[in-house]
Amino acid sequence: MNIKPLSNRALVELTVDEQKTTKSGIVLPDTVDKKEQTKGVVVAVGIGKMQNGSRVAPEVKPGDRILFSKPWGEDKKIEEKEKTYFLVDEDDILAIIE
Repeated sequence: MNIKPLSNRALVELTVDEQKTTKSGIVLPDTVDKKEQTKGVVVAVGIGKMQNGSRVAPEVKPGDRILFSKPWGEDKKIEEKEKTYFLVDEDDILAIIE
């Protein structure tokens, strides 16, 4: 993938959570207990946004595992080689998972 995000955006590879199974062996679909945020790994980041005449560097870096919020439009979704990527604004990144 050769995409360089601009400004305060990050290219994030979607992390697929493991399937959830109940104690009785029933496999729960991905949509159960789905909240309005999801996990991913930062692949690339932009150089930051301009604020008061100076550039503010992004707080995330490539390789960071993050929690980011929905919704996103289909125009920000990129699918390549069975992987899903999203181009998200830094403001939509909720946390870095350590």
